[in-house]
Amino acid sequence: MQRRHFMKQALGAGLASSLLGCTSQRQPASYHPPYSPVTLPLSLPPLARVEARSDRIVAMNVCTRPFRAMGPRTDVESMGNKTVIHNYGHGGSGWSLSWGAAALAEQQIQAEVNTPVAIVGCGAIGLTTAIACQRAGYQVTIYAKERPPYVRSSYATGIWSPDSRIVTLEHAADYAQTWQWMARLSYLRFQTLLGLAGTPVEWTTMFRLADKPFDDKGGHNIPGEPAYPGFQHQLLSDLTPKARDVPEHLNPFATPHVRQFPLLMFNISAYSQYLLDVFARNGGIIVNRTLSHQDDFKQFDESIIVNCTGYGAKALLNDETITPVRGQTCKLMPQPELQYGLQYFDRHTSFYPRRDGILVQAGAEGDFNNPQANIDPAESVAAVNAIADIMQSMHRV
Repeated sequence: MQRRHFMKQALGAGLASSLLGCTSQRQPASYHPPYSPVTLPLSLPPLARVEARSDRIVAMNVCTRPFRAMGPRTDVESMGNKTVIHNYGHGGSGWSLSWGAAALAEQQIQAEVNTPVAIVGCGAIGLTTAIACQRAGYQVTIYAKERPPYVRSSYATGIWSPDSRIVTLEHAADYAQTWQWMARLSYLRFQTLLGLAGTPVEWTTMFRLADKPFDDKGGHNIPGEPAYPGFQHQLLSDLTPKARDVPEHLNPFATPHVRQFPLLMFNISAYSQYLLDVFARNGGIIVNRTLSHQDDFKQFDESIIVNCTGYGAKALLNDETITPVRGQTCKLMPQPELQYGLQYFDRHTSFYPRRDGILVQAGAEGDFNNPQANIDPAESVAAVNAIADIMQSMHRV
């Protein structure tokens, strides 16, 4: 075994031990729910109102999430004289798990320093994997049909959602340890990106509204979809700040049940540019190339290829384990004074105060197993109108 690979395995094992073992030592023996009963301040600061009007919509997009029931594909495959490391199928968790997914893929490369490595795909997973391979000492080239802002990742919501459609409850036990390793590594990496020029990553304040009392079991039950595990609730309760119930006398919304919590948010335009700049500064280049069949991997000059094609892998590899999950968003003109976001899943709408525009997410029935990438303007307008109703019913407390 090559010395570098031996050291890498040892370091990887050590990292996993520190992330999992040391974390478990910090966790108390008793179980903690995902919210804290800590009393909120006597008053909340005034909340700016979203100017939720359809004439302020500046963009509409559709993102197709690549969901696999058994979790992302991360195996190694030989294709002729090429070694292909697969790294795709992260559902709605691509941005959130990207650094952990990148580290997992890089650790599977068995090669000497300065070996050329090809990365296929230039989205969240492709860019972070390319940078991880550069840091490991490889000569990295990205091959992609598109690059930001025209990749599917650019149309994502851009929030910390590490267990969003990542695996079904049926396969959760087999995948839990790998997921926790990736999530914790990614979370720590994001903390190093706070406070940078352009604000690629930042914390924001969120309010979650509900018509009925909150369910604290931690699972995800979405009508028409399989049951999902609540990994974040179950395995990361010690990592992120707790949500807090907003008491009635402090509640500025007409909805009876409200929780406040901090949330990591990715300003995707600035963050993508940051990743592109880091990759270029490290000597990386991007080559335009379109792959139409898995035999195209054999045409690469590099002998080691990391496949980060996301939903594109379904057609490229004829991978029927990938289920498309459609997601439509729109952007409202930025409001710098807006310092909070809102999720109201009972009304199928949410918004996030991203710097490049207020990101409004619509949730429609029939998104699961829906490959259609067409934009439905009525869907976004309805989501904006729902936000307008919420804003109109707000009151000062």
